[in-house]
Amino acid sequence: MGKPKHMTNKQNPFAKKKRDNKQKVRRPPVRRDKPYESIVLANESFEAYYKHQQICSDEAEWDQFMAHMRKNLPVTFRITGSKAQAMLLLKLIKEDFFEEYFRAVKELRKEDEDSHVEPPRCLEWYPRGMAWQLELSRKDIRRSEPLFKLHNFLISETSSGYISRQEAVSMIPPLVLGVESHHRVLDMCAAPGSKTAQLIESLHAGDGNTIPKGFVMANDVDNNRCYMLVHQTKRLNSPCFLVTNGDSSTYPSMRYTKDGVVCPLKFDRVLCDVPCSGDGTLRKNADIWTKWNLAQASNLHGLQYRILKRGAELLDVGGKLVYSTCSLNPIENEAVLHHLLKETEDSLEIIECSSLLPTLQFSKGMTYWEPASKDLVFYKTFDDVPESQRTVLRPGMFPPSKDDAISKFHLDRCLRILPHQQNTGGFFVALLQKKKTLPWEEDIQETESTVVADPPAKKAKYMRGFKEDPFVFFDEKEEVFESLNKFFHLKEDFEPRNLLTRCRVGKKKNVYFCSSIVRDIVQLNEKRIKIINLGVKSFVRCATRNIECDFRLASEGLANVYPFVGIQRRVLVQKEDLIKLLSCTDPTKPPEIGELTSETQKNLLTVASGSCVLECVVDDVKLVSVGWKGAMSLRAYVDQYDTVHLLRLLGGDLTKFEKNKFQEKRNAAEAADDVELDESNVADEAESNPASESND
Repeated sequence: MGKPKHMTNKQNPFAKKKRDNKQKVRRPPVRRDKPYESIVLANESFEAYYKHQQICSDEAEWDQFMAHMRKNLPVTFRITGSKAQAMLLLKLIKEDFFEEYFRAVKELRKEDEDSHVEPPRCLEWYPRGMAWQLELSRKDIRRSEPLFKLHNFLISETSSGYISRQEAVSMIPPLVLGVESHHRVLDMCAAPGSKTAQLIESLHAGDGNTIPKGFVMANDVDNNRCYMLVHQTKRLNSPCFLVTNGDSSTYPSMRYTKDGVVCPLKFDRVLCDVPCSGDGTLRKNADIWTKWNLAQASNLHGLQYRILKRGAELLDVGGKLVYSTCSLNPIENEAVLHHLLKETEDSLEIIECSSLLPTLQFSKGMTYWEPASKDLVFYKTFDDVPESQRTVLRPGMFPPSKDDAISKFHLDRCLRILPHQQNTGGFFVALLQKKKTLPWEEDIQETESTVVADPPAKKAKYMRGFKEDPFVFFDEKEEVFESLNKFFHLKEDFEPRNLLTRCRVGKKKNVYFCSSIVRDIVQLNEKRIKIINLGVKSFVRCATRNIECDFRLASEGLANVYPFVGIQRRVLVQKEDLIKLLSCTDPTKPPEIGELTSETQKNLLTVASGSCVLECVVDDVKLVSVGWKGAMSLRAYVDQYDTVHLLRLLGGDLTKFEKNKFQEKRNAAEAADDVELDESNVADEAESNPASESND
């Protein structure tokens, strides 16, 4: 969702630590003034401001609005991955978890009549029933085994990337943007990355067997948050994705190759989920109750306008742009849009998007509002603003006439989602389409070999973050590729130039893979923008004897290179055999080939030792994983999270991988009962057979 201004940056997990002899200064941890439990969930200025703006239709709705603002948010998640595998996982969730969940809800209600636990609710406006909402608290999870199991399941599947925990309203902007596999997509303020992940999923929503022709470029101005973004999207393993680090309000123009000619890069889809005051997140960020004031919105209006304007400039004619915030304030929402629409004349238009979200409850965009000073003095026009306030309240913050607001600017087509409408956070979304070039763009003579003029960039006082390793793409003479090509029998249409490493000299440890358009953009624009990350690890150097190739397949990039791997390196394994391979917890003792089914053994006969692809069909869905055939054994190269995911789809035993504290308590209680029973038996035996008295 929109980035609240108060959000703190996480430390860069990838930065290398430098040793020095300087004494480290210990800084006390940053603590809240009060724990959440003692924060008073009220703010007089907040209530007075939004009541004046008539954000709710009447007093009854206002009471509902404020009541929900003070409640905890429900848990929401969506199922990701390929269509076939997502449907298989959804079926499993409904059969193995939701049925138990329903029973648990009934039991909790019997124990506690005031229990607020509700059955799982499908978010009907999300496509294919892939998003769900659960109303449960930590207390409920601790006291109910089915709820605890569901909680652990969500954590496990989130780690493997097949489920995404994300607030419901945060899912809306990527949905209305309508990304398709051929689109060039820019996410201007991307961190922490939940919406970026949705954009990538939409790009790959086709048959899953072909690499999309489009790409997603995700940017953030904060270097540390860029690495948070990399971590969030890493699980998607997309070769059509790259992360950049730059100021989105002055984002540079770039080039790419189209039909053999270098030309300006314009985007088909742009997401402007801009930094905001974040008062729509009060339900999960209780600190905002104590810090909220109108100065935040006024200070951010200019930045939000500049980001939106730059996004519109980078958008191709006919393309679509989503402007969104997690703020309810019209100064950060409708006023920003009106500010730009006035300047672009009829080049941009807010278009209707509610039809893309069937059953979603929302309020239409505001057509009238009154900017106010920090001390809540409201003004109807800019002429009414005193000179002392004109550095804070600007002309662009004021609304158009009521007739123009609807007939000319279509502000009523915006969506404002209020918390009480379907038990969510607060959010604002507007979908715009570029009808023609912007007025000031017409003065720039563009040719297919030139780039549009960049906006003036701020002078950098120092280089943000640390220097990135280079992106070194393979050329036609690359020896490593010859080895990979020969061993894995890569198909003729595999493009070796899309392989890259992160070092110019020395042995190549990891080989990454990206799409052709991403390679082209990087090679043409490396000096124009700081690129943080791209490509998916696809081959890993391994120390093995008597193997023709020094590299094995990497699980991360298997989905991308698998279609190009020859049948000589593929093995069809039976379901029970894959369960056996995945259930092996001792990597030094993988299952021997002789222990596998005769069908799998037969399929292994034509595969030479070394890295291979394991294929298994479950309910007409093909599951693939990285394997290694040894002289006498076969193993699966799968990390713990993917192991649990695959075993779950295969119906395997997960007790080795998942802890059940309820079962542990039962076992401890049974053990205690056994000890008590043994002691009781000993006492009974002693009583019935008393020892003979001493003769002393």
